[in-house]
Amino acid sequence: MRADQPSTIVAALWPQATAASARLARFAALAIAGTIALTLSARAQIPFYPVPLTLQTLVVLMLGAAYGGRLAAATVALYLVEGALGLPVFAGTPEKGIGLAYMMGPTGGFLVGFLVAAAFVGFCAERGWDRSVLKLLGVMAIGHAIIFAFGLGWLAAIIGWSKAWIGGAEPFVIATLVKTLLAAAIVPALWRVLPRKS
Repeated sequence: MRADQPSTIVAALWPQATAASARLARFAALAIAGTIALTLSARAQIPFYPVPLTLQTLVVLMLGAAYGGRLAAATVALYLVEGALGLPVFAGTPEKGIGLAYMMGPTGGFLVGFLVAAAFVGFCAERGWDRSVLKLLGVMAIGHAIIFAFGLGWLAAIIGWSKAWIGGAEPFVIATLVKTLLAAAIVPALWRVLPRKS
């Protein structure tokens, strides 16, 4: 990646301004847009075997790839703050609870994993790893592994490892592979259609 090329998809589509107020407005607008995408993805379900496919981990990792580390982490952090304040942004809210009580429940570790995974994928994307399908495939696989590591670790502390694996990982293996492949194909394809600097 050349030094004069934008480091992320968002930087290519909406370059950062020089004025501090414009930079802050851009940052806020993108973060809010990202939390809306996360909220919608938490509620989206696609029929899939053996369980319905949700889009939340895909959106988390795509935000990392498109936004870069700091903006993606800030976006997920804002999403978590919205949820902590009681906004129904998480999957199953408000039916399964809201606010900090929901976040301390069985899925709390996955929420923490979202933040770490978004930052990791964004860090790699800023260094050009999102331009290659094979490199991004590895990055996205690690991103999903981060989410599951935090999620299953948290869940296992509540119900034990065996039950955590059977209920929190095993049904989602195929769907996770599909989402990893999708993300690894979509992001480099977006780079190919973006205008290039001469």
